Amino acid sequence: MVLPTESITLVKNLKVVDASELPTRTYKLDFEKGRCSGFIDRREAMEQAIYKVLQTLWNAHLIYSPRYGFENMIGYEELFVRGDLPRRVKEALLQDERITSIEKFKLDFIKDEVFVSFTAVTIYGDVDVLREVIPFV
Repeated sequence: MVLPTESITLVKNLKVVDASELPTRTYKLDFEKGRCSGFIDRREAMEQAIYKVLQTLWNAHLIYSPRYGFENMIGYEELFVRGDLPRRVKEALLQDERITSIEKFKLDFIKDEVFVSFTAVTIYGDVDVLREVIPFV
């Protein structure tokens, strides 16, 4: 990290920017083809960010911070998953300061998978996650 060696002067017309005004432009990831395909911004970027967090195993990739990603539920009984999965999803997503809350959380168990749906309230609008599959057995 490079630190300034000279003094820093703040000017009178310094503008403080609200977090919702910060750029969110990022690469649009095409997960099916395994490549980048253009750019996205704001709400669409939030949809992709939520998907990426839930698809990335927690503490598994050196490129991400140790708390980035989702702590999987494989090997746990359904009763434990019912109680702990909402906490794990919220913990993974609320680290992003653009996400303010998680609402309308719903779990549907089918065999060895749980389908999760919820609404992520973000500074760019609500993002509905309709059926995210999470294996648990």
